[in-house]
Amino acid sequence: MASYIGAIDQGTTSSRFIVFDRSGRIVSTAQREHEQIYPRPGWVEHDPEEIWRRTDDVIQEAMEARGLRPEDLAAIGITNQRETTVVWHKKSGKPVYNAIVWQDTRVAPAVAEFAARGGQDRYRAQTGLPLATYFSGLKIRWILEEVAGARAQAEAGDLLFGNIDTFLIWHLTGGPNGGVHVTDVTNASRTQLMNLNTLQWDQDILKDFGIPIQMLPKIVSSSEVYGTAKLPAVEGVAIAGDLGDQQAALVGQACFNPGEAKNTYGTGCFMLMNTGEKAVLSTFGLLTTLAYKFGGSPKP
Repeated sequence: MASYIGAIDQGTTSSRFIVFDRSGRIVSTAQREHEQIYPRPGWVEHDPEEIWRRTDDVIQEAMEARGLRPEDLAAIGITNQRETTVVWHKKSGKPVYNAIVWQDTRVAPAVAEFAARGGQDRYRAQTGLPLATYFSGLKIRWILEEVAGARAQAEAGDLLFGNIDTFLIWHLTGGPNGGVHVTDVTNASRTQLMNLNTLQWDQDILKDFGIPIQMLPKIVSSSEVYGTAKLPAVEGVAIAGDLGDQQAALVGQACFNPGEAKNTYGTGCFMLMNTGEKAVLSTFGLLTTLAYKFGGSPKP
């Protein structure tokens, strides 16, 4: 019987793979950093292919360090840097451009443009988020407008979008050879493209941003089997968990009751509070986002 759980922690500066036993004790871990790319002031990029290589490397290292086999793992879960945007070719897996990182501010002119035609909070009722450089939606728009041929390829169904969780799950489950194209509700809620009421992509916002829906992943829960790994070190292991990094920390701290909150310190400092199953829209500049969704359970 499988005795361990594997966790991929793909962060802003590094990728880690951690193996836990049934008591939650770490039995093996490996970590590798990746390059931070700054093409211009305010621009921050990562090489998605480097991130995938580093993820593959740390999985192999952690498994080999303890002599673990795929059958020793019951499942693998993923947590990831949120909002970092990747667009890649469906047939080859090659990115059309570097990943645009959550810290990047290049879409500030687009934020000003959309805010001038409806205010900074024009999408807050649907998404819980103000217009800002932070979220994935306008980063996708930038890639489609600035990378030669990208829009035509996206409209033809040849390109895929994902935050880092989606990119890794797609590669882990086969990539061009049947890779699963999904994202969970926590990551989807950080794109500014998901409607908090329906947990589906918002057609009106997609139209405003000029984003073809066929390039977007299927939105799924944070805890279900999405597919099985194809990497030799973990071949056949179920990929069964997906949460953005801060929501994963909320779940890890067991904040399952309304009013419970956590604060974490990493590349940034983030406080999240569970407000229950009903979205609460702040009038003081705070963001409303999905905390987690386990299988078919209601959304907190």
